[in-house]
Amino acid sequence: MKRVSTEEIDSDRKVKKLKIEANTDLDEKDSEENSNSKTDVVKAKQREDCPYLDTVDRHLLDFDFEKVCSVSLSATNVYACLVCGKYFQGRGRNSHAYLHSLHQNHHVFVNLQSEKVYCLPDGYEVIDASLSDIMRVLNPRFTASMISKLDIPPALTSRTLDGKEYIPGVIGLNNLKYNDFINAVIQSLAHTSTLRDFFLLPSNYGKCKSELVQRFGLLIRKIWNPHNFKSQVSPHELMQEIAIRSLKKFKIGSRGDPMEFLSWFLNTLHSDLRGSKKSNASVIHQCFRGVARVFTTKDGDPNPKVEDKPSLFLTLDVPPPPLFKDGIENNIIPQEPLFTLLRKFDGVYETYYANTKERKRYLISSLPKYLIIRIKR
Repeated sequence: MKRVSTEEIDSDRKVKKLKIEANTDLDEKDSEENSNSKTDVVKAKQREDCPYLDTVDRHLLDFDFEKVCSVSLSATNVYACLVCGKYFQGRGRNSHAYLHSLHQNHHVFVNLQSEKVYCLPDGYEVIDASLSDIMRVLNPRFTASMISKLDIPPALTSRTLDGKEYIPGVIGLNNLKYNDFINAVIQSLAHTSTLRDFFLLPSNYGKCKSELVQRFGLLIRKIWNPHNFKSQVSPHELMQEIAIRSLKKFKIGSRGDPMEFLSWFLNTLHSDLRGSKKSNASVIHQCFRGVARVFTTKDGDPNPKVEDKPSLFLTLDVPPPPLFKDGIENNIIPQEPLFTLLRKFDGVYETYYANTKERKRYLISSLPKYLIIRIKR
């Protein structure tokens, strides 16, 4: 399968973005560059007395979906209507947001990137502290002090708009049709303290241009956000990026193996964070990278070959089920203690591979901070 680099994907997005900006005149920056237009707006006026703030409906707001215009499907200069929750491009005259304000009598919009609120069609910026709760849902923010208290019991509870109690971090992820195997992986990673603390602070990866890293960080912040309007979060934005980066190997509507996805996801995050093969090169390796020493002995050769192999998880082999049932006819799957399976890595137990005619012994020489175990039959 052809591997697509982050640089190639970013370049394609830039080309699409340039094409869109060439055909639209919807932003303040575009207006400044086009000085011949009579409708240019250099800087929007500010007002604190917007008469339309009572039309904002927080129950209809959902910032978990991909931020593209509902009309043009463009991701450039997207505004969310705070009255109906729909996304529209631009706010200049003849833009989709501007026309929506005229046709539907919806006047309050927020820029999804700058987080500034505007009243259309008047075009002035709204300054009001009552909108701060919307900004905390759009882009959750954490401080080092807040993060240090997340694992200190008792867990603090929060309330949704409907008054339901929930515990930040212990919330559900919407199933977007057969993506439950991805949700299970995300929930596990979201509760890995070192990894969680890293992604709760965007300053740790602010210079990273990978959309996968940025969207995963945003989803982690939403899962742990104590100001959510709802008690569940949708991983839609992250799923869209996963489908693009994996060349649709993992996509909405298709089942997959969670361990296969976890392996791909961790290695891709490590690569996007400019990680290398060195130990602790990224937060991924700081959390999950361990080293196993492998002793390989071939038939007829008494001297074993010794090599150290780093890995992100351990694979344990489960013995096959018996061919015949026992007298009770219900003990079909053997019950094996975990420590019996871990015997594979004690440096003494030998595993024979008939296809290569090799005997291998495994010894864990360096344990990771968090051990991922894959039990394979």
